[in-house]
Amino acid sequence: MTKILNIRDLLVWQKSHQLVLQIYKHTVIFPHEEKYGLIAQMRRCAVSVPSNIAEGFRRKGRDKFQFYSYAQGSLEELKYQVLLSYDLQYISEDKYAELISLCHEIGKMLNSWVKTLK
Repeated sequence: MTKILNIRDLLVWQKSHQLVLQIYKHTVIFPHEEKYGLIAQMRRCAVSVPSNIAEGFRRKGRDKFQFYSYAQGSLEELKYQVLLSYDLQYISEDKYAELISLCHEIGKMLNSWVKTLK
């Protein structure tokens, strides 16, 4: 097992960073009127996931788990926004499936990470 020295070594953080990049890539094609609505909200939620994982990584005690909980909450919120984007026909079915699959994978990894720390 490789020693985790910094946040970039943590696989769940790496995956959540990839999710952020994917959300930015896919929201570029959304209608302009969504710039301050759905686009901004999705990007904030997506960025919140690896940001809270990073902050939790450096925290001690119970604070650590609070930030991982925030990351899980943002991930759930993002899943709904991805569904809404699909229902509004801003993203294709393939992109929807890809993003939701990545969200589920990150959620499972985050749960496992938290369990290993307890």
